[in-house]
Amino acid sequence: MIFVERTDPRHPQAMALLKQSHALMQSLFPPEDNFYLDIDDLVAPNIHFFTARQGEEMMGTGALLVTPDYGEVKSMFVSEAARGKGAAAALLRQIEDTAREEGLSMLKLETGNALHAAHRLYVRHGFSDCGIFGNYETAKSAAFMEKAL
Repeated sequence: MIFVERTDPRHPQAMALLKQSHALMQSLFPPEDNFYLDIDDLVAPNIHFFTARQGEEMMGTGALLVTPDYGEVKSMFVSEAARGKGAAAALLRQIEDTAREEGLSMLKLETGNALHAAHRLYVRHGFSDCGIFGNYETAKSAAFMEKAL
């Protein structure tokens, strides 16, 4: 069974997953197209950071950045060994539930256009393509999506 819980992003297993995610993004996209948050930035009061785990093993991470107008999905990552086991879907459901608890009516996200599995996950969960939002700059390798709650 997969458990999703609020976690300090500085937890050693969470940090290891985030570093894997950052390394993957750096290998796939140019520096100007990497918009991930640093680990210390994920401790902000307007961010809910979650991990998915099975037993004591953390499988993935995800976060909700709360803004006055919408929630933004951040730091979604599942370890290679855990992919296809439902951790990403469980994290996304928790992020959606938390966004609703926060009174948000919209979720938005930015993902890389080469991350096809992530794009399929978001579409399965009701997200659709949208235009650039927030403080993002135009990026050739970015895809922007949203979902009304």
